[in-house]
Amino acid sequence: MNRLSRFKVSSLFWLVLVVTSVFCLYPQAGSAGDAAPISAAANGSTPSVALGVGDTLTLAVFGQADMDGAVTVADDGTIRLPLIGPVQVAGLSTAQTSQKIEQALKNGGFLVNPHVTVTLTTPVSQLVSILGEVRTPGRYQVNSNSTVFQVLALAGGVTPDGADVIFLIHTDAGGRQVRDPVDLKGFTDGTSALPTVKFKGGDSIFVPRADKFYIYGEVALPNSYKLEPGMTVIQAIARAGGLTVRGSDRRVEIKRTGPDGHQDTFGAKQDVLVKPGDVIRVKESIF
Repeated sequence: MNRLSRFKVSSLFWLVLVVTSVFCLYPQAGSAGDAAPISAAANGSTPSVALGVGDTLTLAVFGQADMDGAVTVADDGTIRLPLIGPVQVAGLSTAQTSQKIEQALKNGGFLVNPHVTVTLTTPVSQLVSILGEVRTPGRYQVNSNSTVFQVLALAGGVTPDGADVIFLIHTDAGGRQVRDPVDLKGFTDGTSALPTVKFKGGDSIFVPRADKFYIYGEVALPNSYKLEPGMTVIQAIARAGGLTVRGSDRRVEIKRTGPDGHQDTFGAKQDVLVKPGDVIRVKESIF
């Protein structure tokens, strides 16, 4: 065997060896059927949304343009379609609705192997209002598995002026409007658990404006600040950047407005609790 022939045989031997090694180490690369399934998170898809009353759907039947069109979910949770009549879809996803319509067309003998595409075009039933101190108030589409923080994120999150306690507003079985408080700060610091909420169309989230106090005088950063639960005078001073070189934490006055609108000014010690609307004045040290 000449030198060229030996080179070709040697090259072929090494090529076969490399390919065999790859298939031994990564058998899934050689068979599409053995490939691991891709999760919804990995392929960027969103969780399915349950259809509800008032939603508008667009239907497309492959090869049957005369059956295409838009329908609205009626008060009884059904959509009415040519040939097959009412179809119960409330609580189903668009994929499940497609399968149900395909089965109805097949069972009725109208089509042998129908292919139906259902698209949710106007999700009225899954719109939740997000109001108050959020960056973009409005109505947003949610699904029943959305958490409170995920729904707030749709509106851009809570503004710096937003309160820590927000309210979930919904209608109970008796038709009465219920306001459930949720302590966001308590959840984030681990002192309370976030409630399990099943959002429904028409629900609302309201983020009220946080209570504030005002501080001026001999502090580094005189201004108005968000009042934290249980905040004391010394903590309020710290929030304002601390004392100036001339300031004294023993010479502090609070101007407070009572429920009747009467204002009272009094000297305050370091451990006095600050109340909403308090105006704190830090005086100069007398020494």
